[in-house]
Amino acid sequence: MSSMSGIYSSNYRGYTDYGKLASGKRVQKAADGAADLSIIQKEDAQIRGLQAGANNMASAKDVLNIADAALGGITDYLQRIRELALGAMNDAIMGPDERRMMQNEIDQLKQGISDIASQTQYNSKNLLDGSQSEFNLAIDGNGNSIDVSTGNSTLEALGIADFDVTGSFDLRVIDQALSKVSSQRSSMGAQSNGLDYALRYNSGAVYNLTGAKSKLEDLDYPQAVSEKKKKETLQLYAFMMQKRRMEDEARKVSMFWTR
Repeated sequence: MSSMSGIYSSNYRGYTDYGKLASGKRVQKAADGAADLSIIQKEDAQIRGLQAGANNMASAKDVLNIADAALGGITDYLQRIRELALGAMNDAIMGPDERRMMQNEIDQLKQGISDIASQTQYNSKNLLDGSQSEFNLAIDGNGNSIDVSTGNSTLEALGIADFDVTGSFDLRVIDQALSKVSSQRSSMGAQSNGLDYALRYNSGAVYNLTGAKSKLEDLDYPQAVSEKKKKETLQLYAFMMQKRRMEDEARKVSMFWTR
């Protein structure tokens, strides 16, 4: 009975060995190393958290890139408004009719700015109309987070909602609007650079943690194959010896009955 139990035990160990070779994992369950498994699970949680944080930061960079491109369009509109306003200041050739025509174009440019501010979105969230000026995102598995802001570029926020060259106007209003847009773009550029640094840190941490986890979890194939061959050889030898003992016992019994 004990010999059969030994065979079953050997078979079970054999199946376990094949499972490790197939999966490439040295530690598959707590019995393979309780302490190692605990460390592996903690490292895996850290890796997954860092990867999720990297995805969040990549999305944040997309938000900043979209907003920056939109602000570039607003800058172009403002530059054209400034150009028209400078032209309207030429009393030598500009009369009320000419200024009215200029204002018509300025109104169209202002509508373009308003459309950009109200329609620039990421995943259905408005980025430049002031409805959600900040976005909070987790950057790792420990709950650490950062805020990303895109600003407010509506006509009211830029101070040009009532800008009109048909009457008395101040060109500095447009200059101030350009300065506000430039400041917003500069802020988003700094935020994007900060996200790049954080992403590089996450990538390095994931690389190092994955290496540490691999050392504990992954199977050393050459050693495992060698051990497997050794076990198979010993198992075959034990089986042959068992068979020989059984044959010897059968021969003794036969000789006893033939006496």
